[in-house]
Amino acid sequence: MDRKYTVEDRFLKYVVVDTQADPMSQTFPSSEKQWNLTNILLEECKAMGLEAETNEAGYIYASIPSNTGKKVPVVFFCAHIDTAPDCSGTNVKPLVHRNYSGQNIVLPDDITQIITPEKYPHLLNKTGHDIITASGLTLLGSDDKSGVAIIMDAMYQLVNNPSLPHGEVKILLTTDEEIGKGVAKVDLNKLGADFGYTLDSGDLGCFEDENFSADSLSVKITGVSAHPGYAKDKMQNAVKIAAAIIDRLPKLSLSPETTSGKEGFLHPSKCSANLETAQIDFILRDFETSKLDEYTELIERICNDVMEQFPGCHFELIRKNQYRNMKDVLDHHPHVSGFALQAMQNLGIPVKHGSIRGGTDGAVLSHMGLPCPNVFAGEQAIHSKHEWVSVQDMQKGVDTVIEICRLVAQS
Repeated sequence: MDRKYTVEDRFLKYVVVDTQADPMSQTFPSSEKQWNLTNILLEECKAMGLEAETNEAGYIYASIPSNTGKKVPVVFFCAHIDTAPDCSGTNVKPLVHRNYSGQNIVLPDDITQIITPEKYPHLLNKTGHDIITASGLTLLGSDDKSGVAIIMDAMYQLVNNPSLPHGEVKILLTTDEEIGKGVAKVDLNKLGADFGYTLDSGDLGCFEDENFSADSLSVKITGVSAHPGYAKDKMQNAVKIAAAIIDRLPKLSLSPETTSGKEGFLHPSKCSANLETAQIDFILRDFETSKLDEYTELIERICNDVMEQFPGCHFELIRKNQYRNMKDVLDHHPHVSGFALQAMQNLGIPVKHGSIRGGTDGAVLSHMGLPCPNVFAGEQAIHSKHEWVSVQDMQKGVDTVIEICRLVAQS
């Protein structure tokens, strides 16, 4: 059916609201300014007639009652309102480049920022589309305000078109996803859904049902201090111990800079050291959760080997679970991915089945008992001044959400 989409207007409204998360903060949400968009969205939900509320972290829970007579699963759609701390999100000026014809896009507030099809080949498939960018000084915020706008427009369509069949539909809009706290304050009873989908993926047709499993690992080193003028045969320098451990890490494999696809890595992300103590912080990542044990054992072997040269010293490993591969859960619920894949097929959208070399709220939710793969929102060049999105791709996202609802309603 022909639709009067609202997704573009919503997106343009949302991206000018600064919602950058603060990784140094211990509050929920991490930045007070995220409340500004939460309040806007809450009012929009209520204006549509949705039952909606927020919580202490700025999340929004909203729902639409079923318009079908039979009992069907309750599906939810999730996106996050915060933007990444990697690039400024203050004073975003969105620009709409109508009827894109394949040209380079020069961003006017910094003409050295040029978006080209050579750098971003997906542009080659967007001829005739309306492309939205920032002005050159900030990120755009398509990650994940595209997802937010798609969900809000889809709910608008369902409310205003009673002929569109759907069961009970829930939405969950979260804060602080970009700093790893996206569903830290979620209340599954309040959400009250059977399964759902995050809309936080890339190009048209992208679909992901697996992601890295992730742990953090800290190596805490204790050396032996001594006055440097009288240190012979006494000092055992923790700085040098840490350096020796790092130097023995694999150099041609198992690192972010040497891996891609399904390859995992162990990555020393931070090192702090002085004469007596040092700490190396690692992140461990792999699609096979068991590989994280192997990476831990490798680091432990390296530490033991190095410590043989420093008999007066010792080390301690502290490992923490961060998140797990959603595929471990989704493989037991194939119908969940099936609804999304069938929806895209019905709409003539070619599926680009991928794997996330990172984490997602959907992974955490899946392991909390709510199967939740990731569906495209049109995001491109995220976390950068070159970020862009196609209006038409977001409209296809709206169609996909509605079609998923229809398929669930007839299940």
